Amino acid sequence: MMRPFDDATRRNIADACAAFARLPEEEAQPALKRAAVAVALTAAGEGDETALLLTMRASHLRAHRGQWALPGGRCDAGETPVEVALRELDEELGLRLTGADVLGTLDDYPTRSGYLITPVVVWAAESAAIRPNPDEVASVHRIALATIERDDAFDFIAIPESARRVIRFHHQMSLIHAPTAALIYQFREVLAGRHTRVTELEQPVFAWK
Repeated sequence: MMRPFDDATRRNIADACAAFARLPEEEAQPALKRAAVAVALTAAGEGDETALLLTMRASHLRAHRGQWALPGGRCDAGETPVEVALRELDEELGLRLTGADVLGTLDDYPTRSGYLITPVVVWAAESAAIRPNPDEVASVHRIALATIERDDAFDFIAIPESARRVIRFHHQMSLIHAPTAALIYQFREVLAGRHTRVTELEQPVFAWK
């Protein structure tokens, strides 16, 4: 379904986020380090369809270099997940947004590397202002929401190392795994009005180290 980048779409997505019954905070795992990512919505470009921003991490980074990711990072002392998501959008992409641009938050996702990631859905109206920081970002990609809503966009596979299913997002010629794939998948489900949980979706074995 084509979703134009306009006020009506913003309201619809904000309403979908508000209707989503997020898992309560007390179910979070206190031993994990807190982090947040931005599910940043902007214009796809031609036709002004709504898209989410996905980055390719710089190849020289110490951790997760060259991987697909949503903009985000670790929470500093005293920061809320919303503050982190907004700060990281500024640091990584030069997008300066405020709390007024936040549409909602999704479930926290625990990673194999010891983080608890909070996805923050934001509306980035000034997409022309995107300036990737080469210290962190190799490239920025606009993924139309119609792309993540395709029936064949995601699949789930079994692996011998875990009883949990590995989720994969098929994007162009790439396979994007959890946590990024899991968070995008839950956002897609929220758009459809479904309260689908993703915390039990597994990461590939290479992410366990």
